[in-house]
Amino acid sequence: MAVDTSTGTGTKRQYGFAIDHRSCIGCHACTVACKTEHGVELGVFRTWVKYIERGEFPDTRRYFSVLRCNHCTDAPCVQICPVKALTKREDGIVDFDADRCIGCKACLNACPYDALYIDPQSNTAHKCNFCAHRVDTGMKPACEVVCPTKAIVSGDLNDPVSEISRLLAVVPAQVRAPEQGTGPNVFYLGADEASLDPLQVGGGDGYLYSEVPDSQREKLAPLTEEATATAMHDIGHSAPWGWRVSSYFLSKGIAAGAMMLAALLLVVGVDSSALGDVVPGLLALAGIAVTGLFLVWDLKQPKRAIYLFTRPQWRSWLALGAQCINVAAVVAFAFTVAALLGADSVRDALAWAMIPAGALLAGYTAFLFNQCEGRDLWQSPLLLPHTLVNAAVAGAGALGIVALFVDAPSAATRALAWALLAAAACSAIIGALDIFGRHQTKQAERAATNLWRDLYARRFWAGVVAATVLPCVLAAVYLVAGGALVLAAGGLVALVGLWLYEDAWVRAGQSVPLS
Repeated sequence: MAVDTSTGTGTKRQYGFAIDHRSCIGCHACTVACKTEHGVELGVFRTWVKYIERGEFPDTRRYFSVLRCNHCTDAPCVQICPVKALTKREDGIVDFDADRCIGCKACLNACPYDALYIDPQSNTAHKCNFCAHRVDTGMKPACEVVCPTKAIVSGDLNDPVSEISRLLAVVPAQVRAPEQGTGPNVFYLGADEASLDPLQVGGGDGYLYSEVPDSQREKLAPLTEEATATAMHDIGHSAPWGWRVSSYFLSKGIAAGAMMLAALLLVVGVDSSALGDVVPGLLALAGIAVTGLFLVWDLKQPKRAIYLFTRPQWRSWLALGAQCINVAAVVAFAFTVAALLGADSVRDALAWAMIPAGALLAGYTAFLFNQCEGRDLWQSPLLLPHTLVNAAVAGAGALGIVALFVDAPSAATRALAWALLAAAACSAIIGALDIFGRHQTKQAERAATNLWRDLYARRFWAGVVAATVLPCVLAAVYLVAGGALVLAAGGLVALVGLWLYEDAWVRAGQSVPLS
């Protein structure tokens, strides 16, 4: 059925919602209607009502806020989706196709509004789709129809005579997280500031009808002391990415670092040794294989991983990253084959090609995490250089360990020691500037504080010491006194430290409540 997306005024439609907090009674009828209309599973929600309370007894007041997808004008979830499972329709509705979704969960981190979730039945991303099937037949969304106080109004924001446009023309409205620049199309009328700003809300002893979910309790704990309101009813939002993504950082860093250091080993004249011959290529291939394993393992629909290549969406750095991995794998494979066949001139040329290929392999992750608009800690301009130097630390550390077991001339191991020392020192400097420098948003500042002081401080500082301080010390000791075990120990603690640091960093970025 063809759907007319024009407004009659020469512009395309942009559907949106107006939520009137002056009349909302927090009855949850919208939530129930949504679940009934779409068969939403227990424990997950497309729209929900949050309760907060402000003041001290007896001068207290409860506020309600209806939360859902904002059908953004510039939707970050659409941009990051690697397989076009999320699309923005001509009428402005952001819709999803569960049959295409691979369950990568990137959209959950890209959304600044906590609007997406993984459906436990289909293991794919779901969200409010504006009841598109109803809109296409001229009906209103189910939540609007059932609301007993007409607190929900939907319509075409580009039509000046629509009910929603006339309402917004006379009543001041707010949007959630305007600083994210997504152009949200859900407007709140008469809303209390704290009901739209989760950083102003702390946790109490429990919710009205339940205990606070563990995932939510952890996020609220650091905010409670300075909070201006207390959460009394909400839904839980667990972190989409966990230890497998942290491990992918490390395995990919080892592969990329080994590739970038292949040319260094060639320059210092160790091309005739195993360490400068086949080892960088083999180590890179092993790291890439493990990286692929972690990436597919983390998908909620691993059987659809092939969609990254058959149905790619080229604005997504997840789709582009898959191609970066392919390029790195081809270059590393060619380098290894040339080394095994004794084609020295080809191997030498490919050693130089390993530098940009390794940098591409390491660096694309910075662009991917930058696309996660909902996680401000990951928006740092220092993420790319930090990712590259951490890859150098990982590569030098891994090669330092391998040097114990292969033909490794002194010139090669000393070059690795210098590389480990320099990369670890640079990582410490860039990391300090990134974490302790000035942050552009409150969310980024809160996430950084969770990282180094509150929720993940122990893991973070253990990672910093193991990934930067100890490798520098052990590399320096090796350069002065020698000892292959010393260099290998420096490499081992560096790898352990990188995993601890990156795991804390990944988790801290997801530790700030968005709704």
